[in-house]
Order: sequence, then C-alpha cells, then structure tokens
Amino acid sequence: MSNEELIPIIESMQEFCEDNSLPKNIKFKINEVIAELKSDKEASIKINKALQELEEISDDTNLPQYTRPQVWNLISILESI
Repeated sequence: MSNEELIPIIESMQEFCEDNSLPKNIKFKINEVIAELKSDKEASIKINKALQELEEISDDTNLPQYTRPQVWNLISILESI
C-alpha cells in the first residue's frame, strides 16, 4: 500500500479540521490521525493506529451529531484497505 491510496482519506480529515463548529480537542485528535497516516511506518501499523484514534473520536461526546457519520465512513474506508 502506498501513501497515494491514503490521500483522499487525509484530505477528508483536513476538511473536518476546517469546520469551525468542531471542538479543538477533536481537531487535535484528527490532526494526530493525519500525522500518523503520513508517517513512514508500516501501512498496517499506521492504519490500525488511525482506526483506534477515529473510534475514540466517534465516541467523544463533544463530537457534533452531524459529523459522527462522516467519521464512521472514514473508519469503514480504512477498514477496507
């Protein structure tokens, strides 16, 4: 797997960070996921770490309800890779 396959996912996460209604702690966690996906680690390791972080984000009570399905969609895409 190459980083090119992760570019659409990373771009979607960056769009999340541009949402002004998103709490800062959620933006921080999403930026951590982006950094993890851009790292030079083995693909399976960075995807598993990203999945863990995204699942934590989806369980966060501060996450707006309309954003939660988008996070679940990203999780589904990463699980299929």
